[in-house]
Amino acid sequence: MKRRVVVTGTGVVSPLGNDIETLWDNIKKGKSGIKRLESDEFKDINTKIAGYIDDFDSEKYLEAKEIKRYDLFTQYGYAAAMQALEQSKVNLDKVDKDRVGIYIGSGAGGLQTLLDNHKTMLEKGAKRVSPFLIPMAINNMVSGLVAIKTGFRGPSFAVVSACATSNHAIGEAYFNIAHGYSDAILAGGAEATITPLYFAGFSKMRAMSTKNDTPERASRPFDLDRDGFIMSEGAGVLFLEEYEHAKKRGATILGEIIGYGSTTDAYHITAPDYQGAAKAMKLAIERAEIQPEDVDYINAHGTSTPAGDISETKAIKEAFGESAYDLKVSSTKSMAGHLFGAAGAVEAIITLKSMAESIFPPTINLENPDPECDLDYVENKAVEGNINLALSNGFGFGGHNAVIAFKKG
Repeated sequence: MKRRVVVTGTGVVSPLGNDIETLWDNIKKGKSGIKRLESDEFKDINTKIAGYIDDFDSEKYLEAKEIKRYDLFTQYGYAAAMQALEQSKVNLDKVDKDRVGIYIGSGAGGLQTLLDNHKTMLEKGAKRVSPFLIPMAINNMVSGLVAIKTGFRGPSFAVVSACATSNHAIGEAYFNIAHGYSDAILAGGAEATITPLYFAGFSKMRAMSTKNDTPERASRPFDLDRDGFIMSEGAGVLFLEEYEHAKKRGATILGEIIGYGSTTDAYHITAPDYQGAAKAMKLAIERAEIQPEDVDYINAHGTSTPAGDISETKAIKEAFGESAYDLKVSSTKSMAGHLFGAAGAVEAIITLKSMAESIFPPTINLENPDPECDLDYVENKAVEGNINLALSNGFGFGGHNAVIAFKKG
């Protein structure tokens, strides 16, 4: 018999706040976390705006001498994991650490570390490269550091599937617990990719917005005037736990994961195919043993790219049929920007808060709706209403699709 899996802790580092309540308060207010980049390093790049973080205090989580040994993405991920454990109130001295795992992924890993050391090698020679280069740069170091600090000895690895990374991490953790292999798993993603190199690459793809004069209005999913996504950074981590395990220790249940769908487009390295996304939603619904019309809300992938938003709208219509017009859909990337490998986890946390407080978060900057995007996107302002069942979508370059189905706690 499949075991129930609940969420008992969450943690976040984001452009809208470095704790859950600050993030959620800004989401409810429809506040944008996008700002202009002032560094001259970006002067020759078309996009000069991002959801960067300028108020993260790493010394709240790590000793000063440790900080220089970990890339920023690792620091973000570790901070989010510690927040999730703190909220869960799990007793590390009493839990069976052989049955607690860590699935925290990243799309790019320690990108800044790699770039810094490459520059050092070119300018000063190979002997000046840091001995910490490899452990700082590899994608799995958040999971590794969290394991070292907590003593968790269950399954531990880093999912890498671009923008679907943390949805895959959460979904695979859900399966692991549901099938009885673990009692609890920290799952999510972390990212710190705001660098001139990544900006140059995405700029050449014409994938990012160039609305540099109006940063707060640049991310506008489903709007006819959208022109690309906004790069952001941060981390999101959820503490997933088997229901009886959580109940036995008196944990507060924030919500329940009841389904997970994962598919691949097998179509194109960057262009989306709506059928793969639709199938992932259908699988999440089927495995949750619910009907499409039972779903109240979808936290959309909604990146604000011309092709992506149309494709996701088509996918929702394919998965839900006529009931697609009865549910509410919103993209919180309109406020937080796109956190790549951390996006799904941050959006899962927002979805859980939405359900708990009966508030549909808005899609801001939706002023001129695209005729091809004709669903209810909760335009510009949050709306009150009961949310019993919700989906959170995550789709990544390479055609990777991952959808999580949540039930109100």
